[in-house]
Amino acid sequence: MQLKESVVLFPLVGMGHIIPMVELGKLFINQGFSVTVVVVDPPFDDSTTSGPFISRVSSEYPSISFHRLPKVVPPAASKHPVIVIFETLRLANPHLLDFLKTIRSTTNVRALVLDMFCSPALDVADELGLPSYFFFASGASTLAAFLFFPTLQDRLDGNFRDLGRSPVHFPGLPPIPASDLLTDIQERGEVNDAIMLHFKRLPRGKGFMINTPEWLEKRAVEALADGDCLPDRTMPPVYCIGPLVANGSNGGEGGGERHECLAWLDSQPEKSVVFLCFGSMGSFSAEQLKEMAIGLERSGQQFLWVVRSPPLKDDPAARPGARPEPDLEALLPEGFLERTRGKGMAVKSWAPQSAVLAHRSVGGFVSHCGWNSTLEAVSSGVPIIAWPLYAEQKMNKVFLVEEAKLAVAMEGYDKDVVSAAEVEKKIRWLMESEDGKAMKDRAVVAKEKAVAARKEEGSSSLAWLELVKAVRKGA
Repeated sequence: MQLKESVVLFPLVGMGHIIPMVELGKLFINQGFSVTVVVVDPPFDDSTTSGPFISRVSSEYPSISFHRLPKVVPPAASKHPVIVIFETLRLANPHLLDFLKTIRSTTNVRALVLDMFCSPALDVADELGLPSYFFFASGASTLAAFLFFPTLQDRLDGNFRDLGRSPVHFPGLPPIPASDLLTDIQERGEVNDAIMLHFKRLPRGKGFMINTPEWLEKRAVEALADGDCLPDRTMPPVYCIGPLVANGSNGGEGGGERHECLAWLDSQPEKSVVFLCFGSMGSFSAEQLKEMAIGLERSGQQFLWVVRSPPLKDDPAARPGARPEPDLEALLPEGFLERTRGKGMAVKSWAPQSAVLAHRSVGGFVSHCGWNSTLEAVSSGVPIIAWPLYAEQKMNKVFLVEEAKLAVAMEGYDKDVVSAAEVEKKIRWLMESEDGKAMKDRAVVAKEKAVAARKEEGSSSLAWLELVKAVRKGA
């Protein structure tokens, strides 16, 4: 009996990685593959966010199965989150190897698809002679930068931090201020070494699937295809298959009732609401929350604001599940909720972001510039006020502002506190000015292009079919 073709997907735990990987899995199912998603839990992740999502996907898509590897714990000396992640993945390799050996006896595994951070698993794929691909949940611009970083650092005498706001040049990207580069590569040392080693591993994959449409990052895609980012190595093929975003039609968490914020949006005028949401890990100090509230109120605009509790003092990177529900009355200025009743809505901790962005009433998005959020905004035709917080988000901000022209930066994002005056100014600029209207018009055009890319003869659909052909060939 011929074994059914399958692929194994290996995401990093975290909603920003699991959600797009599941969307990728759905595409493979449509091509007749069975899909297994392998999950490894970092020691600092309690799965309070991903657990319900995995359960829901398992029930809705029987062809997608999940396998959780045995928990591994890195040595106590590994304290920095980046070191913990790479050590966890390395220690998980024997368990991944055993699982792949087992599953290959019952299905015809055509490829191991790795998250953009799961490079230690390349060793497992090589040992089994299994083709491995990277699924890059961020953009082509970020991949271009990641691949070029080792070359760039070799040319640098000191540290990136020493460059301050000086522009750093990457193939296919607008100049990026050095201070907007990844925080963890700013200074040489153990963490920088681990990240640079990861970047050097990436070209070992058979190809890169990027969650982006080619038109959105054309210059970066051309630089990748031409090998400009790897001057001394062969560049694997690049497949721009995005935007892959979750369906935002309902907004009920776990398939439940429609979220109350959507009913509120139903009563608002078209394109009138500013939506503020900062990803599954984004949060602000109590002082910053008050400044945001004052700026929002003074702007006079309708708003929908997802408010999270400030980070715990002993855990600034704070696990979302470890934070208490926010006390809005205590966190926000006295009388704010009463004064803005009807004009705005503050919701605790979570809102169905994709459904909100797709709603006709939403006309602007104050975002941390995570790539999933960016693609959801682009796919919904909503312009962005960029307020990056961590990871590659500051680099995404530069691309969105300087290249795509789909965002405006919230000045002071790199300071301790953004002033209420700046919050008011940027929201008014987007919602009231002629330049803001021009950006809204560009966002509408971007939505049309995003839809076209995923149609049958669109660039992303054609790239996807090309990728599937390569997977089936074992290339």
